[in-house]
Amino acid sequence: MFWWKNPSRSKFGKWLDREGITQVDFAEKCKVSSRTIWKLCNDKEYIPSPVILKKVMNYVRRLDGSKRADDFFDI
Repeated sequence: MFWWKNPSRSKFGKWLDREGITQVDFAEKCKVSSRTIWKLCNDKEYIPSPVILKKVMNYVRRLDGSKRADDFFDI
């Protein structure tokens, strides 16, 4: 957990913080750019492309099998 908390984090960003996963580590694991993960964590209006969404959610499900895309994104 970070010493600061950004109140404008998205649901996905808050989940990463609760899990103790850094954005850079997550980006490396799911083979997505760190800039894309930054947008997912900080831009509440951002909706990823289907390719990015699939990569991200495949890795999220490895960590927590109960999570779905609509838990994080308004799709």
